[in-house]
Amino acid sequence: MAYWLPVFAWMLLIFIGSTNVLSSEHTSRFIGPLLRWLIPGISEASLERVHLVIRKCGHLSEYAVLGWLLWRARRQPGLHPQRPWRWAEAVFALGVAAAYAGTDEFHQSFYPSRYPSFHDVCIDTVGAAIGLLAVWALGRWRKQW
Repeated sequence: MAYWLPVFAWMLLIFIGSTNVLSSEHTSRFIGPLLRWLIPGISEASLERVHLVIRKCGHLSEYAVLGWLLWRARRQPGLHPQRPWRWAEAVFALGVAAAYAGTDEFHQSFYPSRYPSFHDVCIDTVGAAIGLLAVWALGRWRKQW
């Protein structure tokens, strides 16, 4: 159960972030001024594009972490730390992350400042895949040394 607690805690953070708390409207209140401070002459169009990129990178990174946490929970490395990589564990983690991304977008449909997007589900799933590929690459790199 100890391996699943971080998964549920991270899912809860994603759930909370899917409310009005981290809507584009709210994040622009601190990202906009920060970008204007960093790049004083930034145009409004550029500001909106950078804001969008930052938000989508947030999707990638939060689901990369979720993918890794799911893989770790399924694998439970404390029980068998030297067990070789199993693609079934990665496929499980990717499937659960993709399913959670879908439910997350559905959850957003209940908030007026949010809207569900299949595009975001795809970004989230790619993020989980990136997290899993990073774990796989790190494991291969560690074996070589």
